[in-house]
Amino acid sequence: MNESPDPIDVLLGRKKSGTTINSSTVIKNVQNRIHKALENGYEYARSVDLSEEYLRRRAFRQISMAVLYVDLVDSTKMSLKLPADKLSILISSFSQEMAFVINAYNGYVLKFIGDAVIGYFVEDEMSQFRIAENAVSCAESMIKIVEQGINPIVVEKIGLSEIGIKIGIDFGKNVVVRYGDDEKRSHVDLLGPTMNVASKIQNLAKPNQILVGQNIYKILHPMLQKFFLNITDDVKNNWQHYFEHLDQVYRVYQYKHE
Repeated sequence: MNESPDPIDVLLGRKKSGTTINSSTVIKNVQNRIHKALENGYEYARSVDLSEEYLRRRAFRQISMAVLYVDLVDSTKMSLKLPADKLSILISSFSQEMAFVINAYNGYVLKFIGDAVIGYFVEDEMSQFRIAENAVSCAESMIKIVEQGINPIVVEKIGLSEIGIKIGIDFGKNVVVRYGDDEKRSHVDLLGPTMNVASKIQNLAKPNQILVGQNIYKILHPMLQKFFLNITDDVKNNWQHYFEHLDQVYRVYQYKHE
């Protein structure tokens, strides 16, 4: 029987099903794909098909999930320095690499919005503890891939400063919405407070920072909660969200890197 990975190792991205998420092989694969895209206009395979299939089967249902927003910092400055074709390839490559990480942690890629990617991890396929663990581990791995895999190319091959990302995660219920009566072709999407709160939490983050909402924090293993710091008071001037129907500010936590 294989030994189960230690939850701390999982959180830090050291282990996943016996592999290391930030191994030299993973980083090399990331860089090879980006090099190919810059040289040949290589297009990645669609990564939202699994999400569409999942949501279509559950149209008009309410689902508990962790929602993750990851956003590229200062993409506007990039647009002033790069020709349109290179900017497009860089943004596309970044987004698809983030999508690969979401899929690697058994999540779904909902959509790409400009330079942001939205992923989600559903409760009907894993426990709440596993949802929270996977979402946070996914976020930590995203930062490592940007720092170790993407930034060397951005600096050496493209001539830009290192890029950063901001990540926000929250947990709750969302409704699957289908816009039309065609079960196979009508657009499907997610709607609910968790989507909005995760987006707002991400807006609070600083570059290369992971922030999570109170609902994620409370379902994390106690060993993992030790890696998070309550920063609600620090962001109170920009944060007015209240917890459910209680007269209490919804707490925000920062993941503390090693």
